[in-house]
Amino acid sequence: MLMERQIYAQLIDWKEKKDRKPLILKGARQVGKTYILKEFSRQNFKNVHYLNFEEDELLNRIFERDLKPERIIQEISFHVDSSIDIDHDILIMDEIQHCPKALTSLKYFNESMPRFAICSAGSLLGIRLAPSSFPVGKVEYLEMFPMCFKEFLKACREEKILNYLAAMDYTLPLPDIIHLKLWDLFKIYLIVGGMPEVINTFRSTEKDLYTTLQEVRKKQKDLIQTFLADIAKHSGKTNSMHIERILTNIPSQLARELDGSASKFKFRGVVPGVSGYARLAGAMDWLVTTGLIHKVHIAMKAELPFAAFIKENRFKLFMFDVGLLNAMADLPAKAILEYRFGTYKGYIAENFVAQELICKGVRPLFSWQENKSEIEFIIESKGRILPVEVKSGWVTQAKSLKVFAEKYHPEFKTIMSAKNLTIDPANKVHNYPVYLASHFPVY
Repeated sequence: MLMERQIYAQLIDWKEKKDRKPLILKGARQVGKTYILKEFSRQNFKNVHYLNFEEDELLNRIFERDLKPERIIQEISFHVDSSIDIDHDILIMDEIQHCPKALTSLKYFNESMPRFAICSAGSLLGIRLAPSSFPVGKVEYLEMFPMCFKEFLKACREEKILNYLAAMDYTLPLPDIIHLKLWDLFKIYLIVGGMPEVINTFRSTEKDLYTTLQEVRKKQKDLIQTFLADIAKHSGKTNSMHIERILTNIPSQLARELDGSASKFKFRGVVPGVSGYARLAGAMDWLVTTGLIHKVHIAMKAELPFAAFIKENRFKLFMFDVGLLNAMADLPAKAILEYRFGTYKGYIAENFVAQELICKGVRPLFSWQENKSEIEFIIESKGRILPVEVKSGWVTQAKSLKVFAEKYHPEFKTIMSAKNLTIDPANKVHNYPVYLASHFPVY
């Protein structure tokens, strides 16, 4: 089944550029990089030539002699048994991290053959490759993430809902029937998440919801084992143990605080005998670089630039996909559907908001903490500092937001919760239903 992805529009923009450079599409495994590149290429070019360096190690030999584009194209044409029209065709080089010289060759394609369209994709870029392999300044980068809530709605054929959201008046609450429908779909998204394989399982299993979500959870568990196998294969024996323990520790770390907010990551107890940040920094960086986790630094002042007010060892870690987070935590689907996982599970909503903002391009993300006050996210938008408080339920009292406003006087404050949309200009408060996180800020 065809899955529409928002990144498709960015691929079209890349194709139409007059000064187009070779493209590298980054992202964690299984987020749909190969699928979208093939679909985009099939619909926009005369012929598509596809290479996969993980599946076919013999491809590396094409790049060993030299990095002259003309010779490389000639040898690739023999390999794929098809002539290559550099003016109308496209070349996809998948899992390019397995061939550093192929990555380096993109520099020479940019210089000697700029009219030829080349896309490449990789899941472990920056892990398997030395910095010298990267053709700095000679390529364009795009990053792909799991499917966001809007893409999930599209995959589930909720066209009426999407059309309403595209044309809605953000000064007014949503009609109750639409708000409740979106809330039900949001709860399902918390279970299913945004991994394309999992969404495909959800929408193609023609059974009752309970059985379908059991199939979803099984697929998620399989994916988690795939990621753990990748860690063991690509990171070394000792490092892999540290990486795996950090990854599997994230659900319990996030759930530790009783006030519902995700907590600062604590190092003690993650790996036996290791209690400091320095010993685990490399393992955390590995997970961040591969896209499996998101690091949100805690700023101790809400002043620009935020990065000037952080400490390297103070941050929160979120999973890159909320569905996989809940699968790792073994949180029953029934509890999420009934929305009775308690206020202390507010980190699930927070993880969702982090995903939606990152997918929208709000990066890096920062949290704020001074004394005993804490705000889930502070975001710079056109020079403004905007605080975002995330509440998992209907209670929206936010003491920390009041403290923040009294000290920093933001243009407006935002609370994301289970409540309907309300914009209160007089009190400078915007209440968002949490499922509209990607629409922030509406003003």
